[in-house]
Amino acid sequence: MADSPIPNVLPAELKAPERPFDPIGERPTMVRYGVLSYLSGMMFILYLDRYCISQAAPLIEKDLGISHADMGLVFGAFTLSYAVFEYWTGHLGDKYGSRGVMTRIVVWWSFFTALTGAVTGFWSLILVRFLFGAGEAGALPNSARVLKHWFPESVRGRIQGFVTTFMMVGGAAAPFASQQLFNVFGWRWSFVLFGIIGLMWSIAFYLWFRDTPKEHPSANEAERRLIAGTIDPDLPPHIESEAMAPDLAEVTAPQDPHPAMPWELVLHNRNVWLLAFAMATMSAVAYALLSWYPTYLQEARGVTKDNSGILASLVLATGAIGTMLGGWLNDWTLRVTGSQRWGRTLQSLVGTVLCAIGILLGVSADSLAWSAIFIAIANFGVQLQVPAWWSCATKISGRHLGGVFGLMNMVGAVG
Repeated sequence: MADSPIPNVLPAELKAPERPFDPIGERPTMVRYGVLSYLSGMMFILYLDRYCISQAAPLIEKDLGISHADMGLVFGAFTLSYAVFEYWTGHLGDKYGSRGVMTRIVVWWSFFTALTGAVTGFWSLILVRFLFGAGEAGALPNSARVLKHWFPESVRGRIQGFVTTFMMVGGAAAPFASQQLFNVFGWRWSFVLFGIIGLMWSIAFYLWFRDTPKEHPSANEAERRLIAGTIDPDLPPHIESEAMAPDLAEVTAPQDPHPAMPWELVLHNRNVWLLAFAMATMSAVAYALLSWYPTYLQEARGVTKDNSGILASLVLATGAIGTMLGGWLNDWTLRVTGSQRWGRTLQSLVGTVLCAIGILLGVSADSLAWSAIFIAIANFGVQLQVPAWWSCATKISGRHLGGVFGLMNMVGAVG
């Protein structure tokens, strides 16, 4: 038998038992990695469509005759609608499954991405971006639901890190890719092209995806057992969090197909509010960088449009490194310590310190190069925390993951 991945210094109850014999005797299928590919693609498009407007902001302001303050209101309209609809769309996934809900999400936001290219003034732009934000709301809670159903807990940190890495890659690619399209097609037709990409994803996803391994015709019994943890190759499923929160899964009877949100328990749960506050601090930095950094480079640092796209993409790419490393650290600390609580807390603390130092030094540096380096460190720090946050949110939410995740992310968006 393979050696236990848990060090011998741990108590006996935390040591891995021998890997159980698989009576089925068949190799698990790989459908879960197809799910991973679809989710990663959606995350890339999510941030590409959300932040391509950041590179377009100076062009839009000039064409529509609006100011920086007006563009700030446009960004705020997105944030407002995203926050308002985040919980409700996440809860829809809990009630009706993520397949149809996620398809609706991507179709909606893709339509309004394309429609951005048809705006004629400030009010039409602010309306379109408000509706665009309502469309994107719920994408992350429903993605968390999908990952919970399709991957065992022992690898979920790495998987969540991988998925959010593509989200960061989309955000990092947005300035450079957008500017190249603007140079060829102009900003209006570029938004149409971005919208078409999402619509194509929606069709393919709806035709192939199923909410659970049991429903997917290509997933065999061995893969379903692996996902359930009975033949988990990395970590025995009995290692749990240290009473991080009451299990919301126990509030509703298992046979109820449309579980009601246990509001009293949720609103009195300390960990829900702590995670919501943590998301607010992370979101504040992430939104500022992804929404305004290209404009900051052009207006405050005198960087040309083309070069601002390249530099912004390089700086924002450190977020992808942060999420990938954060996902690996999340699972590594669990294997080494057997503790979800302390490993994830330490990971978040390190990320917060790096972010704070990077922001302070980045805005005060006289050199453009040093400023970019420090801002890159800040972006790395904030994204290092994301996989740990996702894992904690998934753990405490039980079968109400879409709604509780959406609620915490809603508070984060407001922050």
